[in-house]
Amino acid sequence: MKKIVTLDEFIINSQTTYSDSTGQLTRLLRDLGIAAKIINREVNLAGLVNIIGVANVENTSGDEVKKLDIFANERMMECLTMSGEVCGIASEELDDFVKVPKIQGKESHYVVIIDPLDGSSNIDVNVSVGTIFSIFRRKSPANGDCNIGDFLQKGTELVAAGYVLYGTSTILVYTTGEGVNGFTLDPSIGEFCLSHPNIKIPERGNYYSVNQGYYLKFDLEMRRYIDHCSDLNLGLRYIGSMVSDIHRIMFHGGIFLYPSTRKYPKGKLRLLYECAPISMIVEQAGGSSMDGNLTRILELEPGDLHERCTVVMGSPAMVKEMKEFIEKYSAPK
Repeated sequence: MKKIVTLDEFIINSQTTYSDSTGQLTRLLRDLGIAAKIINREVNLAGLVNIIGVANVENTSGDEVKKLDIFANERMMECLTMSGEVCGIASEELDDFVKVPKIQGKESHYVVIIDPLDGSSNIDVNVSVGTIFSIFRRKSPANGDCNIGDFLQKGTELVAAGYVLYGTSTILVYTTGEGVNGFTLDPSIGEFCLSHPNIKIPERGNYYSVNQGYYLKFDLEMRRYIDHCSDLNLGLRYIGSMVSDIHRIMFHGGIFLYPSTRKYPKGKLRLLYECAPISMIVEQAGGSSMDGNLTRILELEPGDLHERCTVVMGSPAMVKEMKEFIEKYSAPK
């Protein structure tokens, strides 16, 4: 019988490989796992407890906020502030970051950035949604409050990143820079169990993921690449939840595209909340990630918490092809 390895066991065992580990990151990752279980429970009960639908507000990015967005954000904030492992939290649902009060006798060395419910436009129709999280080591002194500089760091400085997919099964995927592992929630024991060790993205795949309804609003190089995908008879798969679309690519290969449009000339997805953490995961699984200007996303330096960027990521061979299309067809800057 195959031994079951829970998320907690895996995190603790991984900690022992670092001689200077304090256990703080370990506890923080476990807190995120607990928050994911709570959100998963409510996602599955949303229609019964009246937390689907619109909350009649917009977040700072201009997106319509759903009731379940608010619930997920509140639960994440609660789970992350209780243990004192973090000094600050930035959420895609909030205008500014939140300073977390210190716990007596404890120093907090990390900040967490979260997209509590990615793809929330899918909530009302029972299509997969997800959570995205990332962790930075703070740059400010540990004996004081956190500041904006602790959050506005390049993706290369990320300590950890992950996502949770709430679908037919609930899967938590994360990396601390030593490969990518996936854990499936076993509802019978209430634990995330290691189900997909050492995930590797195929060199190329048979799918491309883009909102093709905006085809005529894309730049020439993007339209030419989409035509190229069609000529190769690649399958179009687009769910409208970055977590869901990327999760397919992690296992079957392919390319995810969110380019600029006339409405969003800088792109629509947020660098800190979505693009940087997912890029870390994709690269750790052997994939590639860049923006529409051919800059590695993890090298982008954010100017504000809700900065947007364009995205090209997925199987390395396909990202390389897209790079060639940009170099050939894009207008001179």
